[in-house]
Amino acid sequence: MRTLELTLHEALEICKTLANEHRMEMVRILTEGPQNVNEIAERMKLPFSTAAVNIKKLEDAGIISTEIVPGRGTQKVNSKKYDRIIINLTEREKEQEHVVEIELPIGEFVNCEVQPTCGLLSEEGILLVQDDPRSFYEPDRKRAQLLWFRSGYVEYHFPNRIPYGTQVEELEFSLELCSEAPYHKPDWPSDITCWVNGQEIGTWTSPGDFGGERGFLTPSWWGTNNTQYGLLKNWKINSEGSYVDGLSISSIKIDELGLLDKPFISLRLGIKQDAQNVGGMNLFGKKFGNYEQDLLMKVKYVPKGRQ
Repeated sequence: MRTLELTLHEALEICKTLANEHRMEMVRILTEGPQNVNEIAERMKLPFSTAAVNIKKLEDAGIISTEIVPGRGTQKVNSKKYDRIIINLTEREKEQEHVVEIELPIGEFVNCEVQPTCGLLSEEGILLVQDDPRSFYEPDRKRAQLLWFRSGYVEYHFPNRIPYGTQVEELEFSLELCSEAPYHKPDWPSDITCWVNGQEIGTWTSPGDFGGERGFLTPSWWGTNNTQYGLLKNWKINSEGSYVDGLSISSIKIDELGLLDKPFISLRLGIKQDAQNVGGMNLFGKKFGNYEQDLLMKVKYVPKGRQ
């Protein structure tokens, strides 16, 4: 039996999410087994859009998970993550974590090297000239909410707000991305590599480029024959190594990154020239795709002497 144990403070958002009859019924339905949004909407006699919004809230609260299931096309299947949730009313609150959290728009890259097919979209329309790498150097690139390229990289510099005299325990980047195929193609693997401060952290293979049904946030003017959404990936580096969604990808450790040596923290994402799967990359901003966020960086640290 999978159990989530929370303090009273930690339970606040989950309680808010579950304080809704539709969402409670969705959780009950998912106890019977995985379902997609269409199946849940039909069973509850709800419009698809209503069901999708409520499923997204349950996912954001960490109550359910959503994944692309091989063999079922681009279908997203939802599953419950826990069999029970325990709220400890008498437990002392945990000591406050020391966390630096910064969100950076996807158009704020400081360096790039991209090859066609490539392009940028804002919330309102196509930016600049498609399939022309020079567009990635224009000032208007900062308005991008979706960018893509066949090969190459984009690099971001996050402001370094780690307090002096502290020890970094963990660095995490969260972002929505997928492969880049003509229009879209669910079976289109791409080896996407992450570098932090010049160190190659590791490679994740995206299974495909997802379209055919509209992303929750994707504007209506962008046709469903095109890329619509990606997968939310979490790259994490700590004292034990580097991970994607909890799976080890390399032995690079947090103390090898020199996080206090520069006034910024560099994140580079791209497709290596010698990659086995050169399937391109789509990167989503908070107004495209399925997740209302840009590039999110979290740094956990402790004062020295308390490790």
